[in-house]
Amino acid sequence: MKKLMHLSLAILIVVAALFGMRTWFTHLENKSVGNSDQPQGDRTLTIYNWGDYIDPSILKAFQKETGYRVDYETFDSNEAMYTKVKQGGTHYDIAIPSEYMVEKMRQDNMLEPLDHRKLTGLKNYDPTFMNEPFDPKNKYSVPYFWGTLGIVYNDKFIKPGEIKSWNDLWQPKYKQQIMLVDSARDIMGMTLASNGESVNTKSLPELAAARGKLTTLMPNVKAIVADEIKTYMAQDEAALAVDYSGDAAEMMSRNKHLHYVVPNDGGNLWFDNIVIPKTVKNKDAAYAFINYMSRPDIAAKNAEYVGYATPNQAAWQRLPRTTRENPSWYPSKAVLSKLETYQNLGPTWTQRYNDDFLEFKMTNQ
Repeated sequence: MKKLMHLSLAILIVVAALFGMRTWFTHLENKSVGNSDQPQGDRTLTIYNWGDYIDPSILKAFQKETGYRVDYETFDSNEAMYTKVKQGGTHYDIAIPSEYMVEKMRQDNMLEPLDHRKLTGLKNYDPTFMNEPFDPKNKYSVPYFWGTLGIVYNDKFIKPGEIKSWNDLWQPKYKQQIMLVDSARDIMGMTLASNGESVNTKSLPELAAARGKLTTLMPNVKAIVADEIKTYMAQDEAALAVDYSGDAAEMMSRNKHLHYVVPNDGGNLWFDNIVIPKTVKNKDAAYAFINYMSRPDIAAKNAEYVGYATPNQAAWQRLPRTTRENPSWYPSKAVLSKLETYQNLGPTWTQRYNDDFLEFKMTNQ
């Protein structure tokens, strides 16, 4: 018993020593990263963003300039982001939802109204991308990136000018040559646009017609994939792909034979946006981040890294001329006028879109 007591005492001493060393190292680490003597919680900014959607050097520079320590988490869908924020387990100071999700989060009282008096960079944004229907007067959001859904083609297999509209994808000569991004809203929206319908329709006949037409596309579909689509296309695995403009930019940087087309028969114009969720713990840090990302030099650098179009007009002017004048990334106003942003359809209609797409995917098994 006595030996056991001595052993227990020794164990306690070792544990206490280890705990003390861990606390000391943690203190040193926090002090060096946060660059401040303030409590770490007061100097931390927690960001929730899409994967690979910011230049890492920008985060490092932000930390160095402001003294805030950045905790950075990523998500792979608006719905996953919504659920995590809704649960409230993590106190996110910044999130980056898409337009329809901003609308949903706003309606569900999940967002902090923005104090425009604290925003120093709003004047830098193109008025074309402000005051959108999903957030009138930008009461809750500041635009981050925008882009389109379109068609990537490989000129080893497809002649330039051969692809102009969504309907071109249905040509029999493209059998087993098309890759589709794994997204119900986008693929259903693409098909609705090919029929001349709204990507936000709540018409059962229009949805039924789109579902039936989409089924006839399946012989041409090689695969329905997510991020892997970029690698497959860069490696000449398929002749065509339906994907987002930013993903197309990444593919094209890896394969000179790839090109991107915004179809002339309509489709989706999307926005990703910076918001402050109700879970915010550090509003000062959140506003500091929004203002930092609104600076023309920072926004331009981020746009060159990510590959999507910037809504920051002052930043756009800093981009290379070949980028600014490329209609694939910055379409003409005539093309933009045919595109729609996604609206929040509500749970019933969202489920219907998902079910129709799932039924289509099952025929690809």
